[in-house]
Amino acid sequence: MSKEIDWDPFRALAQRVLRHGAPLELTDDVRTLLSRTAREVAISDAESALKTNAGALELLSECSRRIQDGSWRLMRALNQMYRHQKTGDFDSARQEMRNVLAVEVVPLYREIAQEQLDDMADEP
Repeated sequence: MSKEIDWDPFRALAQRVLRHGAPLELTDDVRTLLSRTAREVAISDAESALKTNAGALELLSECSRRIQDGSWRLMRALNQMYRHQKTGDFDSARQEMRNVLAVEVVPLYREIAQEQLDDMADEP
């Protein structure tokens, strides 16, 4: 992968704010974290969202949703892909990754799906 992504600080913030109801304090560090995470999950208008607490909270929620939904979608597809590969059904295995690529917006998850698809290029 092109660069290492560490979503642990973002996940900790999301848990404190979205799950436990702590207030979102827009410090410079929090703005930087939200801006970086937004880029990592393909949200282009983060700077405008960070102008208000409501916008920042919405941005936090959307980033969290994209990370969780994409992770779930990719893990499910990888599990199905491996099952198909075990039975020698490489067409179905490849289709699992194509399905992810058709809907996924998070670049990291897209990259993983594409790498899996590329790895199967030589299979029948």
